[in-house]
Amino acid sequence: MASVSAVPGAAWLTADGAIQMLLRTVIAIVAAFLIFGVFMAVTGRDPLEVYGKVFQGTLGSKIGLSEVGVRMIPFVLTALATALPARVGLINVGGEGQRYAGAWAATGAALFLAGGPLITMIPLMVLAGFLGGAAWAGLAMVLRIWRGVNEVISTLLLNFVAVLFVNVFVFGPWKNEGGFGYPYTENFTPNAILPTIAATRFHWGFVLPVVGVIAVYFVLKKTSWGYNIRAIGGNPDAAQRRGIPTARYLLIAMLVGGGIAGIAGMAEVSGIQHHLRPGISNNFGFMGFLASWLGEHNPIAIVGAGFLLALVFVGGDLLQFSANLPSAAMNILIGLILFMVLGFRRWGGVRRT
Repeated sequence: MASVSAVPGAAWLTADGAIQMLLRTVIAIVAAFLIFGVFMAVTGRDPLEVYGKVFQGTLGSKIGLSEVGVRMIPFVLTALATALPARVGLINVGGEGQRYAGAWAATGAALFLAGGPLITMIPLMVLAGFLGGAAWAGLAMVLRIWRGVNEVISTLLLNFVAVLFVNVFVFGPWKNEGGFGYPYTENFTPNAILPTIAATRFHWGFVLPVVGVIAVYFVLKKTSWGYNIRAIGGNPDAAQRRGIPTARYLLIAMLVGGGIAGIAGMAEVSGIQHHLRPGISNNFGFMGFLASWLGEHNPIAIVGAGFLLALVFVGGDLLQFSANLPSAAMNILIGLILFMVLGFRRWGGVRRT
């Protein structure tokens, strides 16, 4: 029987493994911030002063905290879109494109099915976003089943196709004729817009990742379907010999993962943009991919990873003003966090049987 450690991200299945993973992750994150602090000191900046301004501007104010929450919504959802396929051994790099497809489908629902009350319109848009993202992920699985194309390549390349696909509509048939030539659709009607909270940009779309995390955790931890997923991820050949239909689970995991990323697209157009336009994602899907790997594909740990990345992402804007650093400094810090977390896990890894 495969050991727990053989299953992707399985350390969190035991209490001892979860504690060890948490401790190593915290140490790694602290180390990353220390190294970045040395970098700032070498360039003539006071690390303590800069970090103080960043944390004050993010967690120390209502606006900053709300912006962290706004960024967490797509990060957590696209991380779940990576985590679920990863449990069966698939690598979904297509959260970005699936998010675009979900935004496109949700926009179609908002533009052409408008008229109902908010309580029915929003669930309809969520469903449309899910189906759009699932369909886009399904293209990668068709290529894998039909021609044996690795899903890493297909999902990655389909990201760029999704951007162009959306552009065809916002520059073409869905373009707002009253938008002074700008490429975006008509603004949504109020019944298709997620309400905001406390006069900030933070909106009720935060419910979507909360439900997603609980649902994915429950399915993986408490159901026979989740047990079969873990069995396939640990040893697909052994799982198939035991009669588990591995191909079906691979397909379902990828479709559901893509659907969750599609819901992230729906939350963006309904909660933030209120229309569809080019460049709605800003590489958030890739940030979700990173959050999933930082959290070892654990739905609970993904929340912490999403919060950390959202904090760094929003804080990166403040770095440009408080420390006169270029926006690329945020990418340096995120890269340090990734390498340190992965490095500390390998250094402190303990095999569990």
